[in-house]
Amino acid sequence: MASNVNPTVRRRRLGQELRRLRELKGMTAEEVAERLLVSQSKISRLENGRRSISQRDVRDLCGVYEVEDQRIVDSLMEMARDSRQQGWWHTFGDIPYSVYIGLETDAESLRVYEPQLVTGLLQTRAYAEALVQGALPETSTAEIEKRVQVRMRRQERITAEINPLRLWVVLDEAALRRVVGSKLVMREQLEHLIEMSQLPHVTVQVLPFEVGAHPGLNGQYAILEFADAADSSVVYLEGVTSDLYLEKAQDVQKYAVMYEHLRAQSLNVEASRQYIADVAKLYAD
Repeated sequence: MASNVNPTVRRRRLGQELRRLRELKGMTAEEVAERLLVSQSKISRLENGRRSISQRDVRDLCGVYEVEDQRIVDSLMEMARDSRQQGWWHTFGDIPYSVYIGLETDAESLRVYEPQLVTGLLQTRAYAEALVQGALPETSTAEIEKRVQVRMRRQERITAEINPLRLWVVLDEAALRRVVGSKLVMREQLEHLIEMSQLPHVTVQVLPFEVGAHPGLNGQYAILEFADAADSSVVYLEGVTSDLYLEKAQDVQKYAVMYEHLRAQSLNVEASRQYIADVAKLYAD
């Protein structure tokens, strides 16, 4: 297997193919689960890529769907084998948002709306440390360091020389005003934001308080898009105990339209840089 295969994306592709075979057979997930003596939730998790797929799972499902072309079976088996490989993030142990990291690692572009904080991909180490410590006060020092290391590693997609992640961020003014860590940490963070926003593939816009009510009031979200047409776009909604991934075309479209409204209501790129610089001056003392 090629070393750059992303197991999370492979699981998604395999799950989509298994769903397609089930639908061609005219079977429901409940019927398949009953045939295999497993739960319906297992079939659903296999199809949406949220669960690791074994070669035995593929063999059993191909049997139920009466797939006669051995080349198709072999291809699906290979995808199952690849999908069980570990991504770079697994070396850090149990990461609560590992599914998202897998998607982000393979994404071609990412659109993010952040109402409260500077987005993780543009955080300084000091800001990230203060943020994790403040948001998770009972977390051990070792766990804080692990989370920060993972965040710093994720940022390599932004600075990569080949195929860097195309990042578009809309930040609510609150993210600039909330003091995380200290005034010094905030000043350095905002200066870093300005620096990163000058990369040709990074766009940062500020949504000022004066806009009032806007489509992003329900909270943070991200839209991930992929180069391969076989990989559908995903809307990611971060939760406290669990995350939500939306892949239905109508759901993705709704969030995409919301994002366009947010961009339109935000300051333009140059005005946003100046706004960030003005706020940074408040932390000079």
